[in-house]
Amino acid sequence: MMTRTRARECRWPTALLRELHDVHAPALWRFVVRLTGDDRSAEDVVQETLLRAWRRPQILTEDEARARAWLFTVARNLVIDDRRSARVTREVASDDLPERPSADHANAVLDAWLVADSLAQLSDDHRQVIVRAYYGRRTITDIAEELDIPAGTVKSRLHYGLRALRLALQESGVTKE
Repeated sequence: MMTRTRARECRWPTALLRELHDVHAPALWRFVVRLTGDDRSAEDVVQETLLRAWRRPQILTEDEARARAWLFTVARNLVIDDRRSARVTREVASDDLPERPSADHANAVLDAWLVADSLAQLSDDHRQVIVRAYYGRRTITDIAEELDIPAGTVKSRLHYGLRALRLALQESGVTKE
């Protein structure tokens, strides 16, 4: 159950938040830019400072000078905390972009290795036809002319060679039935 104080915080008027921003944000931003030398980080610090003020509205309902001093103290402490953080002390800025990740070709290499081992188990006639057809991208007619055998023999060797290759791959555990 929400207490009355908590309910008031949740319904904190946006007009007061806008007034807080309009009155204090420009001076806070200039102050933080002088401390950091960076416009972007100054915007972040001012935003965090105003967020902390929004979470503690009792600070802002007090004396104007006291509230302003609190805002500047919070902003300064945020800058100091950022400078002491591990991000600043351990990170090294660089203008060089990191390497782009490249695709891992390990699986393709292993697959090629397994196929090469399985091809080595085939007869020389079957291996010649399969290598010329799939790796050489030759047609049946071209293979028949190169090996000086009929086209039907090339088709037959290709058919039985692929069956033998599939069986060799199954025996090595690469493919299922």
